[in-house]
Amino acid sequence: MKTPGLFVTGTDTGVGKTRAATALCRAFALCGHRVAAMKPVASGCRMTGAGLRNDDALALCAAMNTRADYAQVNPYAFEPAIAPHIAAAEAGCTIDFDVLDRAYASLTMRSDLIIVEGAGGWLAPLDARRAFADLAAHWQLDVILVVGMRLGCLNHALLTQESIERRGLRLRGWIANAIDPQFERLEENISTLRSRIAAPCLSSWQFAPQADLDAAAHSLRAALFSGGR
Repeated sequence: MKTPGLFVTGTDTGVGKTRAATALCRAFALCGHRVAAMKPVASGCRMTGAGLRNDDALALCAAMNTRADYAQVNPYAFEPAIAPHIAAAEAGCTIDFDVLDRAYASLTMRSDLIIVEGAGGWLAPLDARRAFADLAAHWQLDVILVVGMRLGCLNHALLTQESIERRGLRLRGWIANAIDPQFERLEENISTLRSRIAAPCLSSWQFAPQADLDAAAHSLRAALFSGGR
């Protein structure tokens, strides 16, 4: 399977997008692909001797098998752990799609495909009028949706699916990630989503704060290259 790129989004923040994005990098690398990754805009960064660094972006750098400067993987990094558009405004910065395009083009030139991880949910704002959804549409990327399995996830997942399809993008698949150990009727909720989302469920991850990334990568590899379930 060849694809120019995948955009990893989630039903909310903290639902496992980075776990999914890094596992996807490893899954494609296991199949011999040159994989690049990108976290275009990140907040909640920490200051280091090399400048602001984001843990999610660093995880992507470690998972990809092509070389790139950090600034290409994460062109916009903001320190406060707040919504990116608010962090950008407080920093007096405007998120420029031309800057993102240059980083994206550089990464795609040296790879077979690129995994792009959003921040927050699908419609998390980038500025006064654009959201991460608009960036995915701008690059015409297929979408992987990470569903944080907790109370309310059915509505969040189905609204996100509807918005993805309304933009003319392809939902390539979704991942059910159990993030609440007290969530009741987990399997019934997953079954409901399977019946309502046409795209395949690529994997179902049990609650695991210390997740095995290799196991996640192998599960996604099997699903992606066999057409999912």
